[in-house]
Amino acid sequence: MAAITASTVNELRQKTNAGMMDCKKALTETNGDMEAAIDILRKKGIASSAKRADREAKEGTVQAILNDDSTVGALVEVNCETDFVGKNEGFRSFVDVVAKHLVDAGPADAGLAAALAQPVPASNGLSLQDVIKEKGGIVGENIVLRRFCRFAAPAHGTIASYIHLGGKVGVLLEATAGKAETLASDTFKTLLKDINLHIAASSPVSVGRESVDPELAAKERAIYADSDRLKGKPPAAMEGILNGMMAKFFSQICLLEQGFVKDPDKTIAQLVEETGKALGDTITLTRFTRFALGEELKA
Repeated sequence: MAAITASTVNELRQKTNAGMMDCKKALTETNGDMEAAIDILRKKGIASSAKRADREAKEGTVQAILNDDSTVGALVEVNCETDFVGKNEGFRSFVDVVAKHLVDAGPADAGLAAALAQPVPASNGLSLQDVIKEKGGIVGENIVLRRFCRFAAPAHGTIASYIHLGGKVGVLLEATAGKAETLASDTFKTLLKDINLHIAASSPVSVGRESVDPELAAKERAIYADSDRLKGKPPAAMEGILNGMMAKFFSQICLLEQGFVKDPDKTIAQLVEETGKALGDTITLTRFTRFALGEELKA
């Protein structure tokens, strides 16, 4: 019997995109015959004639999972090849499993590569990448964890999530309050639900001006400064007009300065302040992330 080495198993994985344990079993069954092992995997539906990793995964879903006390949450985008699989409850349940693993595994700053390399409990030591590949073998499509975000709230903080359009858009929001009882109030929970809905609809870039990318702000200011609107204006007037244009720019991209979708005459900052006063507390929106399925990723 030919020796079944780690390199042989890896070679079979590269050729079939099947999971590690499936490859090892197939090689053992065929006494190390690579081609025969490929045939076995194909017959079981674990491998296909075309390597799945080379096929584009553009469909899928955005899902979110929170831990029991809403202090940790994860937002994920998992892609597949067809809309049919993307809407399948089995696939969506699997995406929930991936998101829960990321909630439980941490840390928050782990990159995508590190997250995929993490072992998944109750999976015989398989990495998250291997688990995803095995699911791909079951459904017969290339499945990819495209990106994720994980928030762990500080003291007197909480995480809220929102999924829109059946998994096309997802939001993860972190907020804090001065008093622990505020976090448990229905008024506070309604506020976070409304803000998540607003983020999904309005696509803000940052919470406030201080967190806007300085390069983005500088680029916009330079464009405005060279616009026809400022040509021929006296220097004293130009600065005021330019500041006004930048203020409008910030009101379009900063969450706190945007008009609330349910009441455009009221900014999100005003909504948060009013709710805090009603609860006798100070509420702070600390960070958020928004995923839209298939959107272009920032470099």
